[in-house]
Amino acid sequence: MKKTVIFDLDGTLLDSIEDIASSMNKVLESLKLPIHKIEDYKYFVGGGVDILVENALNNHSKEIKDEVTKRFKVEYDGKLHSKTLPYDGIYDLLDELKKLDINLAVLSNKPHEFTVSYVNHFFKDYDFKEVHGQKEDVPKKPDPKAAIDIVKCLDSSCEKSYFIGDTKIDMQTAKSANMTAIGVLWGFRDEKELRDFGADFIVSNPLEILKILQSILTNLFFDTIMVLQNFKEL
Repeated sequence: MKKTVIFDLDGTLLDSIEDIASSMNKVLESLKLPIHKIEDYKYFVGGGVDILVENALNNHSKEIKDEVTKRFKVEYDGKLHSKTLPYDGIYDLLDELKKLDINLAVLSNKPHEFTVSYVNHFFKDYDFKEVHGQKEDVPKKPDPKAAIDIVKCLDSSCEKSYFIGDTKIDMQTAKSANMTAIGVLWGFRDEKELRDFGADFIVSNPLEILKILQSILTNLFFDTIMVLQNFKEL
């Protein structure tokens, strides 16, 4: 049974915060509403567009929130890939993961159509077997359903799966799905948040993820050898 690695998208594979912030600020300006600093948006994102809008607006009517959501999607769609780029070392990591017998997947709270567009644009040379963003009929992270469904589709198991992300939402998703949680420090949140919400590993550069996976695979190999040796002795 293959192991599965599920990546979050924004703040994990892609540095997208500037495009998100500029898109939302343009919408807010158009409605004569207060705008926010890019650093603020690092704490606004992660929970999906609805949470982003709520955080950007604070207390406003449903009508205003709906209008901002609609305008943001249009504005952001026009900025796809404008300043967004993979973090340094991500392509190096994915190149190495190609050499291992591992399933790769993406699970994001970004709207599904945007998630697919980003992955197709930046990672077309990599075999991501499952790519999922926020869908109306599937609960968002940290609900584990989507992550568990990915594993089932890949004929893997949660115990043999790793969820990699940059926020508490990703760590909660991993823990609820009984997956190994790997928190990354190059994204939008800090080490304390990741540790407080159950990260099994914390990494400061992408290739550290490779070392973790290789170490686990090596240990499993030797565990299997020991089991076979013990079996022969019986």
